Amino acid sequence: MTPSLLDALIPLVALAALIAGSLALFDLDALDGPIQVALVMCAMIGLIALKNGHTWEEVQVAGQGALSSITSAMFILLAVGALIGVWNLSGTIPTLVYYGVSLGLIVSVLGAYLAWTLMAAEVLFVAAKDDDMPRFLARSSGADVPSAALLMTTILVQIMLVVTLASEDAFNFALDLTSALTLIPFLLAAAHALKLVLTRETYTEQPEGRSRELVVGALAIVYTAFLLFAAGPKFILVSFIIYAPATVLFVMVRREQGRPLFSPGELVILAVSVVGAIAGVVALTTGAISI
Repeated sequence: MTPSLLDALIPLVALAALIAGSLALFDLDALDGPIQVALVMCAMIGLIALKNGHTWEEVQVAGQGALSSITSAMFILLAVGALIGVWNLSGTIPTLVYYGVSLGLIVSVLGAYLAWTLMAAEVLFVAAKDDDMPRFLARSSGADVPSAALLMTTILVQIMLVVTLASEDAFNFALDLTSALTLIPFLLAAAHALKLVLTRETYTEQPEGRSRELVVGALAIVYTAFLLFAAGPKFILVSFIIYAPATVLFVMVRREQGRPLFSPGELVILAVSVVGAIAGVVALTTGAISI
């Protein structure tokens, strides 16, 4: 007789009900015996095969065939369990975990350091290729390694690491300083976008969308200005200490291109950077701010 859907569902429902009942009655202690009893009782429900016209001998043969098919897997699991137990008692597993995690951490940190170093060097290299940085940063070795950009990046990173030695909380200081260094260019970019909207420099052919972009530019300026205000004067002044010396790269690019060193607007930005850098150095030396 062909089993019906009900015949197929009865063992599954009974198994779920018996296991759930064991856990409800005995909680985690059910693993010490009640669940095994529930599994045996569920196997007895499998006698429903007799209802469908199968003989007891056929049920036995089917059970033996199912057990023989998983015998190899059971022995493998038993062997693995025994091996893990021996390794755990002998201290092998704790040793592997300790040194494995340590080695993995070292590899991860070195990989991250390499990626960050190459990424920072790539920024200078690509900018030099586009004539936005001095030409010497576009030099590469025979293996296409941006050697000049990589050397400059490494030197700057080492300088920053030495500076963080004087910080009470080096990680948070570096994180906050990075945010401040990023926000100032964002503010200038937002201001330039608003300038383009107001002067209509890029809207001669496609004037649509100007009103929307005017609102976006204004909101971007307000938002980034608020973030700089929230960061406080400490990190802004320290940022100026970094920005002012970097003006040398800007001057080198302008000279290589034969262009005037500074426009009137750029002179204003230069003056603000220099004054801010001087104020930052004075504040650091007098103790008005600390890193």
